[in-house]
Amino acid sequence: MKMGIVGLPNVGKSTLFQALTKKQVDTSNYPFATIDPNVGVVQVPDERLDKLAKLSKSKKIVPAVIEFVDIAGLVKGAAEGEGLGNKFLSHIREVDAICHIVRAFENENIIHVSGKPNPLSDIETIKTELALKDLETVAKIKEKAQTDAKSGKKEAAELVSALENFEKIPSGVAKQYQLLSFKPTIYVFNVSATSNLTSDFRFPNSVVLDIAQENDVSAMSEEERKELSIEPQLPKLIKAAYELLGLITFFTTPTHYIKEITKSAPRQNVGAGEEETRAWTIPQGSTAKRAGRAIHSDFEENFIRADVVFWEKLMEASSWTKARELGWLGSQGKDYIVKDGDVIEFKI
Repeated sequence: MKMGIVGLPNVGKSTLFQALTKKQVDTSNYPFATIDPNVGVVQVPDERLDKLAKLSKSKKIVPAVIEFVDIAGLVKGAAEGEGLGNKFLSHIREVDAICHIVRAFENENIIHVSGKPNPLSDIETIKTELALKDLETVAKIKEKAQTDAKSGKKEAAELVSALENFEKIPSGVAKQYQLLSFKPTIYVFNVSATSNLTSDFRFPNSVVLDIAQENDVSAMSEEERKELSIEPQLPKLIKAAYELLGLITFFTTPTHYIKEITKSAPRQNVGAGEEETRAWTIPQGSTAKRAGRAIHSDFEENFIRADVVFWEKLMEASSWTKARELGWLGSQGKDYIVKDGDVIEFKI
């Protein structure tokens, strides 16, 4: 799943990307320092994974991840191609959700494309450009659908009806045509220790960060952070992004990674991963059978059942066997809805 980092030029997008991914990128103080998007894989912090790995004495830990994409800054008029807008908007089309960076501090040494930062106005600038591009896209889709509807295609007529009211376009249609302004969005207000524009950042799905400071903190060793009593704030953004994408995590542990049942062979442990505790990412509401797909398509196609225990119960029991004896481990069928934090042993 991809999270696109979006905003006006010089608001801290590339600095945030650098802090998240530890990748060195161009953070120059001029508009459009980034042209082609940078892509980085970011681990999702999860203390449950560490505790399960310690319990099972795993040789390896594999966390869940999110891809963050650093997209060049948008400006007013982007929908008409201003500032390479068409190219940058196409990059946003390819992500699953948006991380909108909003500059919420003043600094005369950092250029602002509008002369002076104004958080709410800057947010509206980006939202307007996304909506204008969507209106252009919808007009093209609607024109084609109207032509198809005249030839008697029922689906085309239904599509025309669905596109009549832009603000009420069904989520399925918006996702199918990758409409930009309908993508889930989290707002990151980039503040400064000394020159914030306002201390009131009440906005839905928002996080307040001093991105420059977080970038410095991310470059420190764990020992240095402990010595200075500094707690990184980036994990709360990563977790918020994970939730925004509608994702949950289930776990597999070394001794209960997978059991295979066949007519000709006894049950046996198989496959790589027997030495690891691993976090797997699935959409909220996934069934046990669908969850198997996260590991391999064979797990979904050949699913028989899944033994499931919630991670806290496994920790309390101290072993898979004890959890079974206590009745905390259940054998579940293909329609079981996986919970965030389940530890699963698949039978295929």
